[in-house]
Amino acid sequence: MFHQRLRLSALFGSVWVFASPSAADVQATAMPRQESSPSGYYSSGNYCVPNTGAHAAIPRIGTCASHYYSSGNDCVVNDAQAAHAMPRSGSCPSRYYSSGEY
Repeated sequence: MFHQRLRLSALFGSVWVFASPSAADVQATAMPRQESSPSGYYSSGNYCVPNTGAHAAIPRIGTCASHYYSSGNDCVVNDAQAAHAMPRSGSCPSRYYSSGEY
């Protein structure tokens, strides 16, 4: 449900990147499938399901944020320095930063 809302938000806004949690805190979860599943995920019905050990993925809006790489229509966590990303409306609140389109 969260990723579904994130996808809808991604169509209409940007994404906040929270500077605190590490990539280890950003867990890979099933997400609605657009055209194809990102690297490390497999298609199951209308969803992309993470394989064991897969990194978290978020819908791609333009260029991926720092420490994420582009995989189809999504951005996948690239390393342990990746921060959690969330929808943004306007400027980022304190302790958050923007990166590219996120």
